Amino acid sequence: MGPGYTSWTHEQLVARIAELEAQLLESTKITTTSVVEPLTASADDQNQSPSCKPQKQQPKAFDPSKYSTRLIALKFAYLGQRYNGFEHHNKNTTPLPTIEEELWKALVKTRLISPPPKNGGVAYGRVDRKTLEAWGRGGADVNWDGCDYSKCGRTDRGVSAFGQVIGVRVRSHRPLPASKTLTTMLPSYGAEEETDEPSSSLLTTEDVVDEPTKPFDNLKDELPYVQILNRVLPPDIRIYAWCPNPPPNFSARFSCKERRYKYFFTNPCFAPPPSGPGLYTTAPDQTTMREGWLDIDKMRAACRELIGLHDFRNFCKIDASKQLTNFKRRIFHADIEEISPLSVPSFLSHPAIQNPALGEQPKMYAFVLHGSAFLWHQVRSIVAILFLIGQGLESPSLVPQLLNVSTNPTRPKYEMASDAPLVLWDCIFPHASEVQSADEREHGYKDRLDWVYVGDEGAIESTSRGKAKAGGLGSMGNGKWGRGGVIDDVWETWRGNKIDETLSALLLDTVVSRGTSTLDAEEKEGPEGWTIGKGGPRVFDGGNMGRAKGNYIPVLERERQDPVEIINERYARRKGLDANKIKPNSELADE
Repeated sequence: MGPGYTSWTHEQLVARIAELEAQLLESTKITTTSVVEPLTASADDQNQSPSCKPQKQQPKAFDPSKYSTRLIALKFAYLGQRYNGFEHHNKNTTPLPTIEEELWKALVKTRLISPPPKNGGVAYGRVDRKTLEAWGRGGADVNWDGCDYSKCGRTDRGVSAFGQVIGVRVRSHRPLPASKTLTTMLPSYGAEEETDEPSSSLLTTEDVVDEPTKPFDNLKDELPYVQILNRVLPPDIRIYAWCPNPPPNFSARFSCKERRYKYFFTNPCFAPPPSGPGLYTTAPDQTTMREGWLDIDKMRAACRELIGLHDFRNFCKIDASKQLTNFKRRIFHADIEEISPLSVPSFLSHPAIQNPALGEQPKMYAFVLHGSAFLWHQVRSIVAILFLIGQGLESPSLVPQLLNVSTNPTRPKYEMASDAPLVLWDCIFPHASEVQSADEREHGYKDRLDWVYVGDEGAIESTSRGKAKAGGLGSMGNGKWGRGGVIDDVWETWRGNKIDETLSALLLDTVVSRGTSTLDAEEKEGPEGWTIGKGGPRVFDGGNMGRAKGNYIPVLERERQDPVEIINERYARRKGLDANKIKPNSELADE
C-alpha cells in the first residue's frame, strides 16, 4: 500500500477501491470493443482462427434503374458451322448453341440488358459463377422482355452471316435527368401522444431542381458497345458496327427492305477424273463435259431469269406452321461473280483434267442474290437448280419453267444445296421517313443507317469519358487493330484455316504425282478398268464432293409434292387451327 494510505480511514479506503475497480472495468470495455468484437461478429467467424481473412462480401446486385437506356442497332458477323442456326428456342434443346443465345448471354453478362426473370428464375442483375456454368451447358433461358429486341434474318444451321443486324434497347452512359430533393423538417412541439394521424407540425416540401449538365456526345461519351460485347462473345461471332440513332419504331425485321446473300463454290466443284473416261455428253444440248466442272455461262443465263417479281413456291420448302399463301418475292440482282484468285492445287491446271468445252482455269465463284425477302430455304433451293444447270444435266430454261406456277403448280422433289457455303452477306435499311423511289423498289435499296464501325470515333474504348487511349493503332484502345483488336481475332481464324488449306493442297499434289498412274500417262494412253457410272456423272450439291445418284431423272419428270393448299390444310387440321384466322408471317428472311 502506497504512502499515505496508512492514515486513511476505513471508509476512505473502501471508496478508493471502488474507484479503481470502476476504472479497470471501463478499460476492459474499450479493449473488448476494439479487438474482440470484430473477431466474433458472426457465428461462422467464431469457428475460425483469428489469423483467417474475413470472407469477401457478395457483390451488390446490378440495379438497372440507375441507368438510362437507348435503342441501337448492332451489325455483326459469324461463322455458322458450330451453331444450330441463328434463332433460339427455349423448349428446343440441341447439342449446339444458337447465335441468338450467345448474343443474349453476352448482353446480360455485360449488364447491357436486364430483362425481368421469368417464372421465379435467376435474377439477371446478379449473374454468379454457377449461373454462367449452367449457361455454358445450354441452360440459358433466353428472355428479351423489355429490350425492344428485333432480328433481321433467321439463318439455318451451318449458315454464316457477315451483315446480320439486330435492334435492342441497351444500357447507356447518358446520365439520367439530374434532380435534387430538398426536404425541410420542423420540430414538433407539444405532440407527446402517438396518434394514427400525421403530425401537422412536421412540414415537408419537395422541390425538383434541374442541375446544369455537360451536353452528352452520342459517340464520344457513349459506352464502347462493340468492344464490350466482343470481349465476352465466342471468337467466331464478332460485332463490328453499331448505329446510335436508328429511326423511331425501328425494327431489324420490318425496317429491312433488302437482304443480300452469297453462296461460294469452286470450279471444278470436285476432283475431275482425267482423260477420256472422265467425259460425258449432256442431255439438253449434247455438249461434251468433264465430270466435276461447271459451265458458268449457263449458270449466269439461268440467273437472269430470276430477276423480278416471281412466285417462288417451287424454290423453297413449305413451312405449314406459317400457313403461307403468297410466295411472291422480288429479286433485285442475281449473278455468278468471280472471287479473287486463289492458291489451288497445281494438278488442277493439268490438261488431262481440263474441260474440253470450257478450257478455263480453276477459280472460286459466288452466286450473289439480292432480294426484298426470302422464303424458307429459298436460296439453297435456287443454288441446287443452278448446279444441275452448270453440270449440263438441266437447261437454263428450267428456271422460268419452275417459276411458271400455272404450268408447274407443285414443286418437284429435289435436294437442297449444302448449308456451309451460304452467307447472309448484308441487310439494307432505307430510312422509314423517306419515300422510296419506284427505281429502288424495283432494282434495290441503299442503306441509310448511320453505322459506326469498329475503330471509328464512337466505337473506341476510352480510359475516361470522352478521352481515347493514347498509343496509336498499336494500343488496345482502337478496338480494330493491334492487341485485342477485331482484326487479330479474324486473322487467327483465317490463318488457321489457310494453313489447313495449304497442307491439304500439298497433300493432293503429292498423292497425284506419285505412283504408276500419273496425269501425263493418263493423258496419252488413258486409264483402264473404270468409267463414269452408267447413270451419268456424280451430282454436285455444294458439298465437298460429288454424289452418285444413279440414273439421272430430269427435275420436271420427278415426283411432285402436294399442293401448298393441301399442305396448309393438313397442318391446320392436325393442330386444330382455323387457317383463315392465321396471319401469315412472310417478311422475315428464313435462310
